[in-house]
Parts: sequence; structure tokens; C-alpha cells
Amino acid sequence: MEALQSAGVEVAFGLPGVHNLALWRELNASPVRLVGVRHEQAAAYAADGFARASGRLGVALTTTGPGAANTLAAVGEAWASRQPVLVIATDIPTKARRAGVWRGMLHEATDQAAMFVPVVKDAVRVHRAADVGAAVADAARTAVAAPSRPVYVEIPTDLLAAEAETGAGGEAEHVQPGRGPEPPRDLPEERLSRAVELLERSRRPLVWAGGGALQAGASEAVARLAERLVAPVLLTYSARGLLPPGHRCLVDAPPHVPEVGALWDEADVVVAVGSDLDGMMTQGWKMPQPPHLVAINVDAADAAKNYLPDLVLEADAADGAAALADRLAERGGLDSLARRLRELRKGVREELARTDPEASAFLGAIESALPPDAVVVCDMCIPAYWLGGFHRTPAPRKLSYPLGWGTLGCAFPQALGAALAGEGPAVSISGDGGFLYACGELAAAKQERIPLTAVIVDDSGYGMLRFDQDRRGDPREGVDLDTPDFVALAAAFGVRADAVDGLGEHFAMALKGHVARAEPTVLVAHAQLAPPPNVSPRWYRK
Repeated sequence: MEALQSAGVEVAFGLPGVHNLALWRELNASPVRLVGVRHEQAAAYAADGFARASGRLGVALTTTGPGAANTLAAVGEAWASRQPVLVIATDIPTKARRAGVWRGMLHEATDQAAMFVPVVKDAVRVHRAADVGAAVADAARTAVAAPSRPVYVEIPTDLLAAEAETGAGGEAEHVQPGRGPEPPRDLPEERLSRAVELLERSRRPLVWAGGGALQAGASEAVARLAERLVAPVLLTYSARGLLPPGHRCLVDAPPHVPEVGALWDEADVVVAVGSDLDGMMTQGWKMPQPPHLVAINVDAADAAKNYLPDLVLEADAADGAAALADRLAERGGLDSLARRLRELRKGVREELARTDPEASAFLGAIESALPPDAVVVCDMCIPAYWLGGFHRTPAPRKLSYPLGWGTLGCAFPQALGAALAGEGPAVSISGDGGFLYACGELAAAKQERIPLTAVIVDDSGYGMLRFDQDRRGDPREGVDLDTPDFVALAAAFGVRADAVDGLGEHFAMALKGHVARAEPTVLVAHAQLAPPPNVSPRWYRK
């Protein structure tokens, strides 16, 4: 507990089990708020949501065996989205353990930590009571160190109640070999000079900023770099809000729109800041290799795994972007670029209003109903896909979007954590199918008095999969669902709920009222949207 408090942990999410009750006893006597959930997966999702909204460490606590295993999908989502989450799980007592042997102990697995190895930055197994505090402290530092990702710590249940001799500790076992790159050293002047020379020669530069830029707090540095280069800025899903809407260099639409993708095609040099240029943003890497590519990344291998850079500046995104901006001479033409991008944004919005009026109205409703500090948490559903691509995100960490793992059902439990991060009201956007994954957490939201609004867009099925089957000419199978009365369901938990038809003006009015309430609420919208251009069936690059 001292290690968690020293790491700045104020909130932890978990579910008790017979093996971790000693930890619950200490939590009860500590300043750390323990939020009890109804499923271990929700604990890890909530820790992830807390981390996304705040930038601070999210903590999930679980018991042995199935309790630990239940967190894996959520830990994988945090891993794919590079969020600093610490999962602390118990294991069977040390005296009962035999390596590689299953003896039939309650909750036993032959190698519990091994389940986490593919989806964590480090997996740590503690063997002595004296090592527990140091292991937890080290794991917390590792999780938040760039590039941030989840860390797993495993503590045999008997060690939680054992006496620990001061100074008698040894070394915890690192089951996960390798713990990511070392913190970058000072940038070599020679590399900076080469990058500046390349950029000074460019006539059509482009800045592509990713989640690493957002996590590094690189908003000002990226803006200054773009202004010096007179370059458009494209933001990935995980970097939404890095530049404010209306910024002179911000494109504010995804590269999945042909007019925006053309900016990449015409660029003679791309500066990728804190991004690995992943498949979801590049339409399966169908965007062509740019003539020249400069990458700013704390991990050189990560920067070069998808596109080949001319050079990599191994640096924190804010430091690297600022160093380049400081060395670049000012150019003319910023007003001209701002006019061009303003017209581009206007054209994109007008085209959406023409081709997808319902989705356009939904985007307008969200923007008009939510205060600027609201945190929007997206699930894997068509309305959330529209937000991921086209929501005018007002500031960093105000839009949470599931990335490579795309775990259906993530948004509502993530919003539990986002709501407790103290960064603004939280709103989850789920479909009727995804919400049912964790609907039991309505009990946790009510009992813990967590102020969040759970929006459920009910189209009576898995809308994206229905679209895919229809597009392929397949019979509809497994995609049309009998959905419950969500208003009655919420009422059974003692949670206020309302329902509206459509996602336009009436939805906006209802949403504004729900967000203003300092309590958990549910808002159901009966509506059906077509998928946006940023989902793979509608990618224009074939």
C-alpha cells in the first residue's frame, strides 16, 4: 500500500476473493479509494479508462486463477492502446506451488503469469514477502515510463499476510523478458541537423501525430513545429484533441477521406511524431511510402516497423518536436494553408451531411450537448466509429477510442474509471450488443455513486456485422438481436434512464440534461446509422 501511495495512486478498481482479503483489509485503512466492480474484466477496463482520461496510473486488483484470467481482454486493449495500467493478482500459496505442475489447489493454474506475457510490458512474480513493496513500486514506474503499457504483478496469497523483514528482500522474477527500450538519451546534434536539412528543403511537408505525442504532452511542440513548417497536421485516433478545433494547421478529419488522404499522397516529407503508423489509420498500410519520412519516437524499432524512415529521432515526442521547431526557420504561407484547410474541413462536413445526414446530425448533437471538459468513451459500434473519425475533440484525453484490439463492450466499464479521474463528466457510447457485456456494472456505478452517462444506441443488433453480411450478400445470421428494455433494466438497478428516438435534436436535449446530473444515468437512443468512411469496409484505398 505504501508503494501504491508513493506512485500517486488515489483510486483502485477490483473484486475481492478468498486469496486477496489481506489486501482488502489494508485498502480499507488507506487513503486509496477502492472501487468494487462486479467482474474482474471491468476492473481492468476501469483502470484503463482512468489512465486514458487522466494520464495517470490505473490500478486493477484481482484474485487468483479465473479472477486474474478474466482481466485479459481488458489488459489487451490497454496494451494495444499503450495505457499505463497495473494489474496486481494473487496466486496460490508459495508452499503449494510446484513449477509446471497442477496439483488441484483452489484457483490454481500451472503458470498464471504466462497468460499475461503477450499483453504486458513486464510480468513480475514475487517470491518473498520482503520483495512485495519494491516489486509494486518498480512495476508502477515501468507502466508509466514511455512507451507506457500495462504491467502485471503476481503475489502468492500467503505473502500478503506474511511478516516482511526490512532490508531482507531479494529480486522479483521478471517472467516477461525485456522491458522495452531504455529512456532516450539526449538527441545527437548530427541527427537533428540532418532532419532540419531535410525539412528545410521540403515544399509540401505533413505532420502525422499519434498517441505518443498526446501522452508526452506535446500539443504546444507539435503546433509550433507545424507552424514553422507550414504543414497540415493529421491526428491518429489516440491523438485526437492534441490540437484544438480550428487550429490553423489541423486537418480535423481522418485520412480515410480521399480529400484528406491526398495530403499524404502529395507530401514530399512526413514527420511522424509519436506514432507507429498502424494499419487502422493507414487503411491497412495502403497509403504509399512517402518520399521522405522523419520519425520522432522513444522506440526506434516501433518507429520503423511499418514504414521506412529516412531517420529516427529517439526522443520524447514533446522534446523531439520542440528541438526541430527551434532549429527551423520561419516560412511564409501559414494564412494560405489555414484557408485551404478551412475549405477542406467545410467540404468534408458538407459531403457528410449530404451522404450521411443521420450521422451528421449525431455528430452535431454530441458537440452541442457536451461541455468542453466532457470525456467521451467509445465502444466498438457504428456511432462510436463516427466519433473516432469526425468528432471535433476539444482537448487531449477527451476522446477514448478502442484501437488495434477493438474489444467490444469496453466503453461502459472504461467510463467508470474515466468518471473518477476528475477530468470532467464521462459519457460512454455503446451499442445495444456491447453494453450487455458489462451491464452488471450498473450496480457498481450506483453503489459507488459514479457520475457518468451511459449512452446506448439501440439498433437491435450488431450493426457493423449486419452491414458486412448485407454487403457480401450473405444471409443475416447472428446479427439481429432481441434486446431488453434498457430503461427498465437500469431502473432495476436504481439508475435513472430515459429513451428517445433518433440521434438528432431530441437526443441532444436529453443528453445535455443527463450529463448535468452528478449521478449514473442511462440514455437509450433508438436509431440506426450506416458505418463511416474510417471503417475497413468503406476504405477508399483498395
